[in-house]
Amino acid sequence: MSGHGHGHGHGHGCGCAGEHEPAERGLEYGLFQRIDLEKLQCLNESRDGDGKLVFKPWDKRKERDKVMAQPCVLSFSFTGSVKLKGIIISGEDDSSHPAEIRLYKNIPQMSFDDTGREPEQAFRLNRDPGAELEYPTKIARFSSVQHLSIHISRNFGAESTRVYYIGLRGEYSEAHRHEVTICNYEATANPADHKVESIIPQTNFIS
Repeated sequence: MSGHGHGHGHGHGCGCAGEHEPAERGLEYGLFQRIDLEKLQCLNESRDGDGKLVFKPWDKRKERDKVMAQPCVLSFSFTGSVKLKGIIISGEDDSSHPAEIRLYKNIPQMSFDDTGREPEQAFRLNRDPGAELEYPTKIARFSSVQHLSIHISRNFGAESTRVYYIGLRGEYSEAHRHEVTICNYEATANPADHKVESIIPQTNFIS
């Protein structure tokens, strides 16, 4: 159930991973733009509104001026459907850094009572002040996510938990809009009005 994912951006060893990929990784971690921040809920945040501040552009991931403290549950909706592939979570390089997170899919209005459920996936984290470690998800479980809840269940021993950045990597699809399909029905069809010369199927692609 838990996993140690260090897939992308583990910039140790050759020292090249973090130097040559920032533009590409910035695009990969653009899902924060698809979060409905106005409806985001953060249970047990230290200050009202702090929870939404951890979702920010890749090039601002190391900023330390925005902090979310306390063990908490972050619960938010996307503006469409997401296939979640990986998550990064970064905090202080001390015992306040998150040590474990639990991910839940499609549970709107999640409360602490709901954290007793079995999560879709849980991760034991390493300290990652530089936002370098990605934890890959089980994509089959996160292939159609409209709502995501992140339970930061414990840290490395401090009284409160400090989070500076949460990055989400994956694919985004626009929500389907049913109003694009307009059907006209006739009470009695008139054969003269329906001359069938050719049948051309029409397919609407929503990207």
